[in-house]
Amino acid sequence: MKGNGAEDLSPGLSQPLEWKFSQVFGERAAGEEVQEVDIISAIEFDKSGDHLATGDRGGRVVLFERIDVRSHGSRKDLEKQDYPTIRHPEFRYKTEFQSHEPEFDYLKSLEIEEKINKIKWCQTANGALFLLSTNDKTIKYWKVQEKKVKKISEMNMDASKAVQNGSIASSSMTPRRCLPNGGCYEGHDSHSSNDLSFPPGGFPSLHLPVVVVTCQETSLTARCRKIYAHAHDYHINSISNNSDGETFISADDLRINLWNLEISNQSFNIVDVKPANMEDLTEVITSAEFHPTHCNMLAYSSSKGSIRLIDLRQSALCDKHSKMFEEREAPGSRSFFTEIIASISDIRFAKDGRHILSRDYMTLKLWDINMESAPVATFQIHEYLRPKLCDLYENDSIFDKFDCCLSGDGLRVATGSYGNLFRVFGCIPGSNEAATLEASKNPTRRQVQTPSRPARSLSSFARVVRRGAESPGVDANGNSFDFTTKLLHLAWHPTENSIACAAMNSLYMYYA
Repeated sequence: MKGNGAEDLSPGLSQPLEWKFSQVFGERAAGEEVQEVDIISAIEFDKSGDHLATGDRGGRVVLFERIDVRSHGSRKDLEKQDYPTIRHPEFRYKTEFQSHEPEFDYLKSLEIEEKINKIKWCQTANGALFLLSTNDKTIKYWKVQEKKVKKISEMNMDASKAVQNGSIASSSMTPRRCLPNGGCYEGHDSHSSNDLSFPPGGFPSLHLPVVVVTCQETSLTARCRKIYAHAHDYHINSISNNSDGETFISADDLRINLWNLEISNQSFNIVDVKPANMEDLTEVITSAEFHPTHCNMLAYSSSKGSIRLIDLRQSALCDKHSKMFEEREAPGSRSFFTEIIASISDIRFAKDGRHILSRDYMTLKLWDINMESAPVATFQIHEYLRPKLCDLYENDSIFDKFDCCLSGDGLRVATGSYGNLFRVFGCIPGSNEAATLEASKNPTRRQVQTPSRPARSLSSFARVVRRGAESPGVDANGNSFDFTTKLLHLAWHPTENSIACAAMNSLYMYYA
């Protein structure tokens, strides 16, 4: 025990993480032009964290697999050997396949992009990987499996003997008999039956071929098992697996549909916010996700900044919510941009299902499902951009949709920003952890130290507002933002402090 009290942290308070670069896939050279189809549009870890999937605007899905765990044996072996749990995460390219192709809706005269909007992993079975991928209109269920491919090196057939066998057989066949009318008769009769004779023991050089296989290579194949189409009139923004392993939901601007994985020709509409008159439309659905453990509960967010929790046991059409989480608007703060920046772009349940993380344009908010009136913590992401909202509206940057994610232990949250930056915050009461990192091989080169503040003891229901290293009108490094470089998509490893994030066509991975 140290006498200076450095280790006397409040209960549950953890030390700030030191993030390090791990890997990069698809790193572009300086000045290299990025093709639109190569830009990553979705990232997702599977439940084990041993596989990672990315989707791009070209409709491709790329899979990566972790190799550093396998090289040291199973988890039980590592525990027996007292192997250190902190290790360098390492992934490798596994395979890729074309999930979606560009289509054209002739009834509505609309072109449907091939861009992958979301990817979700499903339960594995018999060594095969299963995942869902969706573009704006069509969801597909994929099975990726290793298949053994046999390579034939030789056969025990002698070519010269094979020719001899052919000549013997042909000479032993019944000869053609010419008929008076010019035709031929190839039948057996009593006179020609004695023409075909076999030597005792048969022909010694005639035997069946035997295939000699010298090696068996494995080949990964991706097969589309189901296609769930023609169920959404508007663009799909979310898909989410249910904890029962049998169903999933898909959400567009106005409806949420419930599917069975094995039934692709019908779905059940469980949420419909479309008014009788479209002129009365005031809000749309922006994101939806199933509860991680309760198969009857799901949450969806809206463009007005609210999150609704619904229970599928209440009614077939869940037009009434069980709970609604919404922060009250401060009096006198309303402006033209209020509703635009309040729109929630992404929601995520914590692993235990107790908290919901939401991301709007300006902030990252953590909600307790037992407290509807206000979030338990708010993290400022783009507050310094408030004076620039007019410019952001003009160049459409204000409509950018940023992902958010939580660590597996629920102690930290992360989200992206402009300038290829992403932010990591500690979310337990009393934590002042706030890191600004860049998607590059040197993630901390633009790190600005936040002013040290005394830790505050907060109850779990206290509302906390933490600000990163921000100054009005400038970025975290004191430079103007380049709004063309934005980090929209990122994912946190389910069991370790490892983050994968996408910067244009490059996939960066970090660990702590």
